[in-house]
Amino acid sequence: MIPAFTATNGPAPGRVRENHIIAPYITAWSAEQQIPSRVVERPGHGVGYGDELVGDRDARGVLWQRPALRHGVGKPEFGRVHPLRQRRAMRKLLCQVCAGPADRNDDGVLWLLRDYRGDWPDWPDGMACTEPPVCVRCVVLSLRLCPALRRGAAAFRVRRFEVAGVRGTLYRKGVSGPVAVEGSNFAYDDPDTRWVVASALVRELRGCTVVPLTELAEQHDAAPRR
Repeated sequence: MIPAFTATNGPAPGRVRENHIIAPYITAWSAEQQIPSRVVERPGHGVGYGDELVGDRDARGVLWQRPALRHGVGKPEFGRVHPLRQRRAMRKLLCQVCAGPADRNDDGVLWLLRDYRGDWPDWPDGMACTEPPVCVRCVVLSLRLCPALRRGAAAFRVRRFEVAGVRGTLYRKGVSGPVAVEGSNFAYDDPDTRWVVASALVRELRGCTVVPLTELAEQHDAAPRR
């Protein structure tokens, strides 16, 4: 997630400003705590909630966390991502900051990431990514105002970005009910997903091309003002 940043300009439609702090769309707020829910075993089907509702699972049948939905209420908690807004942004390829459409051209959809190009050749090609894409306007804003990204950022056009699975907490059978054992990424075709409570949707990035940050700044400056 693009971290917190301060600003004096008004927020775009998907951002909420609190005391001059712009909170990215996927940021969780203090009023959006987890709804207390008992995780139970569903014999032959993994885990579920004791009072499970239809909306607790995604279209692939994976169980999701139950956060409150009170966007903009309280204070933004920048170290915490709201699972359902992250999932919506990833599924619909929305900008993680403003919730508008992510930038797309013939070279692919735009992603902005902390720069870890030393991790492996051709990084981030093949990366299991939980960070939604971005629009050009929010790239420029984030690079200017976000301390973490100023320490090193890289932008990419991504041609293939299949939904690959989820990130979440894996449960195993316990004496008095399922017990959380680890957090990790899980492919949708992994049998363990039946035992996962998901917190983020994962896309696998393929066909990545580096975009110079100066090029995005020029594109931003040339665009009509909203």
